Amino acid sequence: MREEYLWDRSGPPDPEIEELERTLAPLRLRAHQQAPPRAYWRFAAAAAVIVLAMGVARFAVPRPEVTAWELGGAKVRRGQLLRPAGGAVQLESEAVGRVDIAPGSEVLASGGKRLELRRGELSAFIWAPAREFVVDTPSARAVDLGCRYTLNVDEHGDGLLRVSMGWVAFEAGGHESFIPAGAECRTRKKGGPGVPWYAESSQAFRAALADWENRQPGALDSVLREAGPRDGLSLWHILTRVSGQERGRVFDRLAQLVPLPAEATRDGALRGDAQSLDRCWDALGLQNTGWWRGWERRWSE
Repeated sequence: MREEYLWDRSGPPDPEIEELERTLAPLRLRAHQQAPPRAYWRFAAAAAVIVLAMGVARFAVPRPEVTAWELGGAKVRRGQLLRPAGGAVQLESEAVGRVDIAPGSEVLASGGKRLELRRGELSAFIWAPAREFVVDTPSARAVDLGCRYTLNVDEHGDGLLRVSMGWVAFEAGGHESFIPAGAECRTRKKGGPGVPWYAESSQAFRAALADWENRQPGALDSVLREAGPRDGLSLWHILTRVSGQERGRVFDRLAQLVPLPAEATRDGALRGDAQSLDRCWDALGLQNTGWWRGWERRWSE
């Protein structure tokens, strides 16, 4: 409320006060009129109480808490919805990093260092400690592990993540995907995070993987046939999502492409033994399981 206008009309008018003035205009006292009846004063007193209550209500409602982000030097508050129209905008935080939001996107500042990408695209360059920056999407949660990446969400709520530095983890509904630099991963509103692949993988392998995720008959045969040494990342994720005979076939192909340690036994993999699956992961030459198990516990708490 503009208090100056309320008390002495010296400030800019407040739309709600102007509306109240128009309502009370018929009761305005003019020089040639007699003193207004007592009913007028009762009405005026009630109006004053309403005006005072409006002012108190405005001052009593707390403003949403600020987040870690700034936009154009101004603090971004929790619950603020960002919809760039004319061009990209950049969120900045000395403690977290930079996030560029593409035109036509819709991003919610959900609190602290967290964002929610409802649609569109954002590019993040994060220097905060791993696990602190999180982006929620309609189909999965992206957990930063110290990295640079681009995340897209289409009109259906499906997403695509491309990592250019560091690591990102996708999680939803008990499914997890670990995406290192140079890899990409889809996430679907109905199925959650998919199987990541390296951008350098062959077109035939990527097509076969897309068919497998879309449950096309015979797609697993194509995936195993087209897989190369760098596709162990994808095969490991598939190994954790199939069972029975299919799991045995995936393990055998992984063992052909990647030297597995003795602890990574076929019987253990068939049983879904966590130690055998972890040793298969370690054989890929990426971060070991002790590292990502640690961040998994921290951000899921």
